[in-house]
Amino acid sequence: MSQFEERPLLVFWEMTRACNLSCLHCRASAINKPLPGELTEEDALALIDEIKKFGKPYPTVVLTGGDPIMRQDLFYIVKEMIESSIHVAVSPAVTELLDANALANFKRLGVASISVSLDSIYSAMHDKIRSIPGTFDKTVQVIKRALEIQLPIQVNTTIMKENMMEMPLIFEFLRRHGIKVWELFFLINVGRGINVQPTSSIENESICNFLYDASKYGMVLRCVEAPFIRRVAELRSRDDRYWPDPLYHRLRDTLLTNSGESDKVSSFGRSGTLDGDGTIFIAYNGDIQPGGLLPYRIGNVRDDSLVDTYRSDRTLKSIRRREFKGACGLCFFRQICGGSRARSYVHFKDPLSSDRGCIFAFNS
Repeated sequence: MSQFEERPLLVFWEMTRACNLSCLHCRASAINKPLPGELTEEDALALIDEIKKFGKPYPTVVLTGGDPIMRQDLFYIVKEMIESSIHVAVSPAVTELLDANALANFKRLGVASISVSLDSIYSAMHDKIRSIPGTFDKTVQVIKRALEIQLPIQVNTTIMKENMMEMPLIFEFLRRHGIKVWELFFLINVGRGINVQPTSSIENESICNFLYDASKYGMVLRCVEAPFIRRVAELRSRDDRYWPDPLYHRLRDTLLTNSGESDKVSSFGRSGTLDGDGTIFIAYNGDIQPGGLLPYRIGNVRDDSLVDTYRSDRTLKSIRRREFKGACGLCFFRQICGGSRARSYVHFKDPLSSDRGCIFAFNS
C-alpha cells in the first residue's frame, strides 16, 4: 500500500494562468492576463478548509501558475494558509514583480521556500527559453537577494535536448552560489512545450546517472516526471559501473573537472511521489488533476471534495497500487518507480500506460 494513501505530501495550486513571461516549454501556455473562471479569494478560503480535512500533518501547498504574483490576493492567501498551520511554497515567475519587497514579504510571512527557474548558465540561452531579455540577470539577482535575507530558495531546471549538455555546468553554478535544492523537470510535451524536443530514453538514463553522481556533493536533487531516477539509484547501489553510455561519461567527466571528487552519499532515496500518489494538482479553474503536467480531469474543487477525490478516485487508486499496462505494469521496479504518468498520457492518452521516457519501457 502507498504511504500516501490517505493524504498527499504536496498539493499544487495553479493560482492563475497569467504571467508576463512566455516560456518555450510552459506547461500552462500562460498569457499576460487571467483567464475567466479562476478560483476566487472566497474559493481559496474554502480550499484551505478542505486541505485541513486531510488531517495533520497537512500537505504542503505549492502555489504556482502562470505567475502567482499576478494575483493581488497572493500574500493574503499565503498568510491565511500559514496561520492555518499549512506549509506554503511559492513558485513565482522572475519578472519585475518579484522585487526586493516581494521577497521580503515572503520572508516575513514565513513561506517554506520559493523556487525560481534557471535553464542555462548562458544569459542568451536562458533569455531565449524565457522569451524576455534580461531574465537571466534578474534570476541571479533574486537568488542572491533571497540568500542574503535567508529566504529558503530552490532552483528549478527543465531538461530538454537544447540544454542537456549544460547540466554539470548548471550544477556547479548553483553550488557556487550556495543553492541547496535543485529540482530537475524532465520535459513533457504539453502546453507550449509540445514544440520543444525532449530528451530520449537513452539520454534520460545517462542524465539520471549523472544526477546520481551530482547528488553526492551535499545538494538535495529532486526529479520531476523522472521517477526512474529511483531505479537508477538502486542499480547504481548494486553496481556503480551500471551505465556505460558515452553521454553519461561526458557529463560525469565535466562534473569531475569542475567540481572535483566527492565522498558523500547520494541524496536520492528509493521512494518518493508520483502524479496521484503523494501529489495532487488544482488547475486555475478548480479542476483536479493527478499532476500539473498530466491534464487528466478527475473532478473540480467547486463541486467535489478534494479529500474524497484524492482518496477514492479509481485512476489515482490504480496509480498508487501500480496497476499499470505494458512494460510499466510488468517492470520489477514498478513499486519504487512507477514511471511518469504524465508522459504515458502524452503518448498513449492513458495515465496508466507505459512511460516511453524510460529505457525499460520505450519499446512497449
